[in-house]
Amino acid sequence: MSEPAIEFLHPAQLLLLDPAQMGAADAFAVAHRTPGTTLMANAGRAVAEAIIARWAPCPIAVLCGPGNNGGDGFVVARVLGEAGWPVRVALLGARESLRGDAAYHAALWDDPVAELAPACLDGAELVVDAMFGAGLNRPIGGAAAEVLAAVRVPVVAVDMPSGVDGDTGQVRGAAIPAALTVTFFRRKPGHLLLPGRDLCGEIVVADIGIPAAAALAVGARTWRNAPGLWRLPRLEAASHKYTRGHVLAVGGPMTGAIRLAVRASRRVGAGLASVYCAPADAALYAADAPGAIVLSGEGGDDAGFRAALADPRRNAVVIGPGHGDPALLARRVDAILEAGRACVLDADVFGAFSEAPSRLFDAVRGPTILTPHGGEFVRLFPDLDARADRLGAARAAAARARAVVVLKGSDTVVAAPDGRAAINANAPPWLATGGAGDVLAGFAAGLLAQGMTAFEAACAAVWLHGAAATAFGPGLIAEDLPEALPRALAALFAKMR
Repeated sequence: MSEPAIEFLHPAQLLLLDPAQMGAADAFAVAHRTPGTTLMANAGRAVAEAIIARWAPCPIAVLCGPGNNGGDGFVVARVLGEAGWPVRVALLGARESLRGDAAYHAALWDDPVAELAPACLDGAELVVDAMFGAGLNRPIGGAAAEVLAAVRVPVVAVDMPSGVDGDTGQVRGAAIPAALTVTFFRRKPGHLLLPGRDLCGEIVVADIGIPAAAALAVGARTWRNAPGLWRLPRLEAASHKYTRGHVLAVGGPMTGAIRLAVRASRRVGAGLASVYCAPADAALYAADAPGAIVLSGEGGDDAGFRAALADPRRNAVVIGPGHGDPALLARRVDAILEAGRACVLDADVFGAFSEAPSRLFDAVRGPTILTPHGGEFVRLFPDLDARADRLGAARAAAARARAVVVLKGSDTVVAAPDGRAAINANAPPWLATGGAGDVLAGFAAGLLAQGMTAFEAACAAVWLHGAAATAFGPGLIAEDLPEALPRALAALFAKMR
């Protein structure tokens, strides 16, 4: 077992800037009297200092591109050279073709500049990749791709490993893993989205003199998901089970899935949980969860379900896991949405509405969370390519559905209809186990029942899901997640004091 990493940051510190917003932040700094040459000098020095802190002096090849990323590279080379490191610089293109701040700093490099080719790597024990940063807008090919393919030593990437799209984390043409990536001011979405996250290695975010106000001024609405972006409900001395919310979980013939969700909703803090199920399953639910209320009705008993739903104390609903029977499921979802009840729609819901997704979207009234994995996402949003652009697809889906969309995966994206989005990066690989999604749905429903907004409940549920898995460690199965959650919650509440 290991303790989940917890840090509380102000939401402005958790903001992610896409490449266009980062360019606007640079311009904001320049407009507030920090010259671009100073920003570039600070960036290059930050990279050099990170290298000096981690490696002993050794022969190093600095690979510079034709833009500002290459200008950063010239600063890195100059600072390392002044510190006594043997440095070789290779440039893609001619030094005379550089412009602006990059040309200024290239002119301060007095030693020879080699042509960017595999031969420039000869004898190097460390490589600085300053060819292309987060703003790369075309596939890498030619000499740059040949050099990347020839690298056999540790790499330090400036801003972003060359070839990784800063918006999407996708590889454009070619890219190689970095041992260390030093970026500036704020992370980019591509630092958290796969495969970019795996290619970045250790990530250092350096302060280069851009005012903190720039993060808000450029209109960023994407965050790294972490405590500080949201806060869990606090228990007060006067709290009791009725003030902590009541989850209604709708069971189906595959009872294991909703049983996981019920246990998760209670572990995350819901004061009460009820299960609505078929009479044949009632004894199983009662024996499995003696602390839950079991309500039963025949499968086609719409009136019985509506009666269970009508109790206003049951203020959050989770439906879909293990439900089956698409027609009955669709009718029940219609009733939940018509009532305006806060709800989590998961699993079988996506198949039930796959023929007419707009019927689901048009019915949304109250706080609603959709939790599809990639295959389920396609059923409701067949025209949105979540493989090429997870963040963009999740945002578009949330706007269309008028609901919070949790696009599940190792790099889960949570998107709200108003354009806010968060990228999660704390899920360990052993969280990939059957039933984990049912637990996540229960976490989200339990937090909705306690009064969190749909976006914040979804973000918190996703982060807690990863934190609980981390707390348990390898060997995890879905049943372990609710039992591991109290340890993660205790660590989180201790930090909140």
